[in-house]
Amino acid sequence: MDIGFREKSLSVGEAAERVGLTTYTLRWYEQEGLVAPVGRDSAGRRRYTEADVNWLFLLTRLRRTGMPVRDMRRYAELARQGDRTLGARRALFEAHRVRVLARMADLTEDLKVLDHKIEAYRRAEEELG
Repeated sequence: MDIGFREKSLSVGEAAERVGLTTYTLRWYEQEGLVAPVGRDSAGRRRYTEADVNWLFLLTRLRRTGMPVRDMRRYAELARQGDRTLGARRALFEAHRVRVLARMADLTEDLKVLDHKIEAYRRAEEELG
């Protein structure tokens, strides 16, 4: 699809920089079906629209929160099917939210251990000092 000049668009490098991915990862997302085929300019180079960039931001957040690629792929498939999959998409996000909250609770406990060790070392340094 030739997107022409109807809308401001970004090159693969510009889009990657904007969302904090490498160009390799961006292309991989497309190959994996996480991103719908991106528009091309008259020379055949990928051009990313604002909608594409917003979708990539969502994917990076999902990945950062630990969503497996298979679930991201499933979400992308559901989103492409339209409104009839709203419930399935919500359920996918609800299940992921439960996992994120559990991970946050684990990290909070891990942080308490780190804080305890830091304080113990501070006290030991003061006693030596």
